[in-house]
Amino acid sequence: MTRSPLLAVEHLTMRFGGLVAVDDVSFTAYDREITAIIGPNGAGKTTVFNCLTGFYPTPVGRLRLTGGRGEFLLERMDGFRIAQKAGVARTFQNIRLFPRMTVLENLIVAQHNVLMRASGYTAAGLLGLRRYRVAEHEALELARSWLDRLGLTAQSDWEAGNLPYGSQRRLEIARAMCTKPVLLCLDEPAAGLNPRESAELRGLLTETRDQHGIGILLIEHDMSVVMGISDHIIVLDYGSMIADGTPSEVRSDPAVIRAYLGEEETEQLPPEVAGDLHQEGRI
Repeated sequence: MTRSPLLAVEHLTMRFGGLVAVDDVSFTAYDREITAIIGPNGAGKTTVFNCLTGFYPTPVGRLRLTGGRGEFLLERMDGFRIAQKAGVARTFQNIRLFPRMTVLENLIVAQHNVLMRASGYTAAGLLGLRRYRVAEHEALELARSWLDRLGLTAQSDWEAGNLPYGSQRRLEIARAMCTKPVLLCLDEPAAGLNPRESAELRGLLTETRDQHGIGILLIEHDMSVVMGISDHIIVLDYGSMIADGTPSEVRSDPAVIRAYLGEEETEQLPPEVAGDLHQEGRI
């Protein structure tokens, strides 16, 4: 099967004063695939995300997105246009739902731009014109379809902050998907989840990839999630890329094992042990 490039990161470099957070990183993420970015703490993973989504300006490098909405150079775009025009949606390490809004309202607010355009920026909405009513109906249907998929229909009127933690994590992904992205960027979506919730998350992400035909870029420390669902893995260490390949290639890469365990420990490991460390959640 031919793979279609979705995101090409070329020579991305990001410095904070004298600290090089990302050092000449280049990789390609493909359409209809889950690409994981992993590495020890401080490896530069979230900095890459912040550059891709416009939270940080990109002083060096090119970020080319090619999808159903056209071709975009993300490093030249304002952050809000990256989401609105290029179709890049994102979640964060810490949950950022609107906790006092209802579960349903959190999914409707994600469609704010579509509704505002349909309203003619308030006029059509105030007058109840047909184009706005149609857009409002479609927004509700999309939100309800995600509630049904998440098993949260009965909780649609709950305040989002009252949901169990795992449900909040999945709701945040659904809210991002309500923007109809071409690239979904997830920053540690399994953080704080128990094994059952992690299994539900894995199912949600693979189903989202397959049913919606989008690319997913994933930062994650839970190796059961990474190795279980990723098509492609990028490994960073101290801002540099040290591996790029399939899960089977990455889990047995000596440079990856050294990055997670250190040189002295890995010198004593036989290959079969090093290759299975991912099962313990260590790589």
